[in-house]
Amino acid sequence: MSTSPMSKPRVLLTNDDGPPNPLESPYILGLYKVLTQQLGWDVKVVIPSSQKSWIGKAFHIKEITTGSYFYPKEDGQGEISNVPRILREGEIAEWILLDGTPATCANVGLHNIFPGQIDLVISGPNLGRNTSAAFSLSSGTIGAALSSSLSKFRSIAISYGTILHPTPQDLFEPAHKLTGGIIQYLWYNWGVDEGGPRAREIDLYSVNIPLIQELLSDDGLTICWTTIWRNSYGQLFKQVVSSPKLKQKTSINQIAGPDVLSSNVDSSVPDHGEATQLHGLAFKFSPNMSDIINPSLSTLPVGSDGWAIQKGWVSVTPLRASYGEPTQEKAGDITDKIWKMRL
Repeated sequence: MSTSPMSKPRVLLTNDDGPPNPLESPYILGLYKVLTQQLGWDVKVVIPSSQKSWIGKAFHIKEITTGSYFYPKEDGQGEISNVPRILREGEIAEWILLDGTPATCANVGLHNIFPGQIDLVISGPNLGRNTSAAFSLSSGTIGAALSSSLSKFRSIAISYGTILHPTPQDLFEPAHKLTGGIIQYLWYNWGVDEGGPRAREIDLYSVNIPLIQELLSDDGLTICWTTIWRNSYGQLFKQVVSSPKLKQKTSINQIAGPDVLSSNVDSSVPDHGEATQLHGLAFKFSPNMSDIINPSLSTLPVGSDGWAIQKGWVSVTPLRASYGEPTQEKAGDITDKIWKMRL
């Protein structure tokens, strides 16, 4: 990094929910305002041009990623331009939209658009929790933070757990302020990983904040250091034998984070037209996540991220940008680890 850890960081803000939208991406503008107006940090924004949830740390390697400039106003509405221009009355910033994945946005932002100008990457806030292995390994929010940490940048993934349906809007601002405080604390007190390759620093953090009424209380929410709940999922797709002419339905219940998905509601609605028979193999993403979203608290490992959010706590999970390795018995010599097989 080019700045002292005690100075204000220059931030790249990205997400997987796309530009501000009350249904698909209701949180990024509010956090941007907290980071810039309350903390006074310099924040650049590079985000997907559309919803990109459940895509992990994917890159599109054959397509050419194109982009545009977005000029949001206080209400999140704004003009899109193919070329940069000066801000007009009522516009608060110039953001960049890329037709790519969250990980692509982070990498292009760091190395192509703002090279040498970023100290900290913040990904989110995601619409929906990203607790547990099942969700974390699927998350585009965490994927962008992982991509950035592999480029040796401090990275924080932020996710807001959807507990109340619909989520009261008076919880948004307290959540943003709490998030700003947590991000500020992590920046100035970045953790150490003795086995880490990058100056022995923690690679990234995953922060999950439940949007519950206690955010409005004087005491606020309890914040807890956590580990990832190692869980699993089963069938994610259902077979499709026929399909009417479809049009996409804009609904946070089907397009956003994992804890607002419902397997009981179709992700599209029929338009006028006759059904089309599908021949051969046809499957549609239709996960049933109820056991993961609402597990019994007694079944959850104490100290895990899933356990914390079930208690209504904020979970902060330090992570390595690598696949986890099970603990192995220490060997006295490397030759003790060499396989000997007779074929």
